[in-house]
Amino acid sequence: MDFATGGIQGNFYGGSMAGQRFDPLTFIQRPPVIVRAICWLFSLVVFGSITSNGWMKDENNKDICIINKNGSVCSYAVWIGLIGFFAAMGFIAGEYLFDQMSSAKSRKHYVIIDMAFSAFWAFMYFVGFCYISSQWSKSEDPPNGVGSGNVTCAILFSFLSIFTWAISAYYAFLRYKTGVQEIPFQSTYESDGMNQGGYSSYPDANDNEQYQEPPFSQPQMGVQQMGGQQNFQAPTY
Repeated sequence: MDFATGGIQGNFYGGSMAGQRFDPLTFIQRPPVIVRAICWLFSLVVFGSITSNGWMKDENNKDICIINKNGSVCSYAVWIGLIGFFAAMGFIAGEYLFDQMSSAKSRKHYVIIDMAFSAFWAFMYFVGFCYISSQWSKSEDPPNGVGSGNVTCAILFSFLSIFTWAISAYYAFLRYKTGVQEIPFQSTYESDGMNQGGYSSYPDANDNEQYQEPPFSQPQMGVQQMGGQQNFQAPTY
């Protein structure tokens, strides 16, 4: 298995040629797919933890965030988790569609989007981890400790998500570096630098060599041209 290209021995940005038979077992064993599944699971834990017990009722029966009573912290945690959840699902589907793309240009665009978004979302989780941790350290203990475990879980999986999304960006970067350098049906004439000068009629022919006169251009077998008429001379014995 080639981990440099995401476990795929391919020719178009780390993917196999379009039209090949889909193998579910091989698909789920690809490192990018495994990492995307982990991203999906971690994102589910982050926004699910805050959504379930990240809010409580105050004396006015209003919902307040248990993280330092700062609603923006809970909203941010839910936001990055929810978008990461759907993005991971979308990229898993994209992994399946990637091998169906016959255009190298389309694959390039997908790889660039994958690399850019994954790197950006790793950064967003880093910000979220720092933000939630900082606000939680300033928070009062919630009544009866309800929701404390949820916040701790959200902080932990936000931290782990930094690495899973960064690894996804790294796999996309390796695919981008692979490019289309090894397309199997690429013309050897276009890729061979020895053919830049064109073809020659003979193997030993030089560019400055002049053509020779065709054979049999001189009179033979006693044939002479005189005044545009041919005179045949009888052979002498």
